[in-house]
Amino acid sequence: MSKYANGQTIISDLHVLAPKQLAEEGDPIGLQVGNLNQPVKKVMIALDVLEEVVDEAIESEVQLIIAHHPMIYRPLKKVDLSTSQGRMIEKLIKHDIAVYAAHTNLDIAKGGVNDWLANAMELQNTEVLKTTVKKRLYKLAVYVPEQHSIKVRDAMAAAGAGHIGNYSHCTFNTSGEGTFKPLEGTDPFIGTKGQLEAVSELKIETVVQEERMNQVVAAMVQAHPYEEVAYDVYELKNEGQALGIGKIGMLKEPMEFEAFIAHVKKTLDVRSLRAVKGNNKKVQKVAVVGGDGNKFISSAIMKGADVLVTGDMYYHNAHDAQAAGLSIVDPGHNVEKIMKKGLREYLTASLEKKGYSTGVVSSEVHTDPFLFF
Repeated sequence: MSKYANGQTIISDLHVLAPKQLAEEGDPIGLQVGNLNQPVKKVMIALDVLEEVVDEAIESEVQLIIAHHPMIYRPLKKVDLSTSQGRMIEKLIKHDIAVYAAHTNLDIAKGGVNDWLANAMELQNTEVLKTTVKKRLYKLAVYVPEQHSIKVRDAMAAAGAGHIGNYSHCTFNTSGEGTFKPLEGTDPFIGTKGQLEAVSELKIETVVQEERMNQVVAAMVQAHPYEEVAYDVYELKNEGQALGIGKIGMLKEPMEFEAFIAHVKKTLDVRSLRAVKGNNKKVQKVAVVGGDGNKFISSAIMKGADVLVTGDMYYHNAHDAQAAGLSIVDPGHNVEKIMKKGLREYLTASLEKKGYSTGVVSSEVHTDPFLFF
């Protein structure tokens, strides 16, 4: 018998990859139309939500659209059914299709849009181009009977606890004695009602990123033998993982500028692009920003990039970059279509791991408004 995830479950999985807290201020991410409480047999990943995409979702019997670009970017004053946006909203509501936007949080996320672009271009040793946020870290300490410690420790690690740099399953364990007295109405795993008990326990301490705390605690409680689990959570002053807009990394071998342009067209699947040659060097250090990269010219220069690959570049800013010796390659904003494949693969794996039959598909509608002659 098929088991389908509801919208909340799917979005919770999305937030493991791209937590809401990563989004830039004012970015209208989140639920835009519909509700997330219904079972979802099929979810569609789209770059943009246009009327053709909504029609495609209806035809494909989709219950949830996850889009990169928000369908509603500015607050609506009315829903006019004579407009394209009004018709989209009407169709979505009539067909019980929810729309959810994951925009700058998916850009900034580790393993998100800019990583997908950097990986496609075969960049190595990548790092964040411009840091915008550092993840909050918490310490979780739980007290466990020694004979159950491995089960609880493994459950927390599987849920995402204990990551420090490139190491996982990081914990510190201290032996001690726990005391408690079960009162009326309890069903103690160890001990007798009304009697003070002393039990050999381990205090397991581990570090947890903020966005993973709820799932780690849930996994810990489920694996723990006690009816009432004693645990502590406290915020750390340690700096968490630095995240931000864009990536910068190295090509395996230097390329002539013209060869690099051909490389971008091939690896990012674009037929044409705009380019500004800012220097005569071979290209090796490459910065990439999936969307509008105009604000990140100085970051690319400061980090020694030979070229900035970005989905949008303004005329006068291109002059400034060129004067500063930075080359620009602009394959168009539609290059972010790479997120359709990346997010589809991520959610498919996540839902299958949990035993759900929900299908994940990519929109096949071409949403780039520009024609090239």
